[in-house]
Amino acid sequence: MTEDGVRYEDGRLELADGRTLAWRWWGEPGGTPVLRLQGTPGSRLYRHPNPAIQRELGARYLLADRPGYGGSTRLPGRGTAVIADDLKALLDHHNLDRVPVMGTSGGGPHALAIAAKHPDRVTAVAVIVGASPLEADEVSQLVGVNADGYAAAERGWDELHKLLAEVRERLLGDEGMQGVLSDAPPDDRAIMDDPAWQRVSRANTAEALQQGPEGWTDESMALHRGWDFELESVRPAVTWWHGDNDHNAPLSAMKRAAAQLPRVEVRIWHNEGHFASLTHEAEIVRDLLERSR
Repeated sequence: MTEDGVRYEDGRLELADGRTLAWRWWGEPGGTPVLRLQGTPGSRLYRHPNPAIQRELGARYLLADRPGYGGSTRLPGRGTAVIADDLKALLDHHNLDRVPVMGTSGGGPHALAIAAKHPDRVTAVAVIVGASPLEADEVSQLVGVNADGYAAAERGWDELHKLLAEVRERLLGDEGMQGVLSDAPPDDRAIMDDPAWQRVSRANTAEALQQGPEGWTDESMALHRGWDFELESVRPAVTWWHGDNDHNAPLSAMKRAAAQLPRVEVRIWHNEGHFASLTHEAEIVRDLLERSR
């Protein structure tokens, strides 16, 4: 099947513990495989709104719904590292030995997790505007909904679930992401105003949250608690891309996390925010593919 000229293939994998993992390929079968980890909340339907970039780069993206999103079984109380094992099983299923891995926003920690737990399966890593554990004084830098989420997570799963249930209704209603993030920096709002971005975002978000807010709450709590793997054990080389005006993932938190990685190059976009990666897609993917050779 195709969407906007991009071929895709959906499938389901039964994991060793009986859970279902829903996956999708985006791109032509002959393309270079890239394991791509979408943000939070997000689904296997995520893609860049300009499909020409992927075609020109010759990349084929493999995405999977993390537990509780889309078509994947929920895993209550999960951490971050367990996703690395799910992704290893996905690579095994597709007979992929070693692949480049890229993770955006909430997908960033999960990309680092598979590089830490299964470094022999990863050629290179790109973390794009990756989420990092926050310190209390960084919360004031966040957009309103994320600051509210941090405060709710501090009070526990039930409080965060209550908040995200309300936000889910807003995301799936008339407001969409651009309404929920209306206090984002101007450059982020300009990207969210693009009709092509809105079409992809709405489809991705609706699929991600079709089961309800539980999977989103589980993942947010896992990221809030801090990561259950050691950054020092990430052996593959990492390039971490970030904007210095990111109000979803503050730059100071990123620098703290990146400093713990043994092999990392930090690339900072000046005066750009959380959605800046959309304007740098070709640069990011081209660099990842070159480092994977």
